[in-house]
Amino acid sequence: MSTDNQDTICAIASPPGSGAISIIRISGADAYEICGRIVEFPGGKKTITKLHPNTVHLASVVSHDLLIDEVMISLFRAPRSYTGEDLIEISCHGAQYIQQKILEVLVDHGA
Repeated sequence: MSTDNQDTICAIASPPGSGAISIIRISGADAYEICGRIVEFPGGKKTITKLHPNTVHLASVVSHDLLIDEVMISLFRAPRSYTGEDLIEISCHGAQYIQQKILEVLVDHGA
């Protein structure tokens, strides 16, 4: 099996119907860049690439100036993550529509 796949992937990490909150993981070399395109922080002064790893931040997922959801972003840097790669967890509302919309936006931006 080849281990040289360089894709940045995204997926729902919570079981279906598991509750009010769902977790979406983005893992790979471009995780921070991709999330930086869709995430806005209160006050607009934070940049995701400049935030410290192993921290959690309030943010909004936005697409075409439309608010998708208010979320919590957990940041991890390689090699200290579940996957050994740069990894971001988006804790969003558990509605299937919200989960799918965030996945769509991530894929539209390169995941």
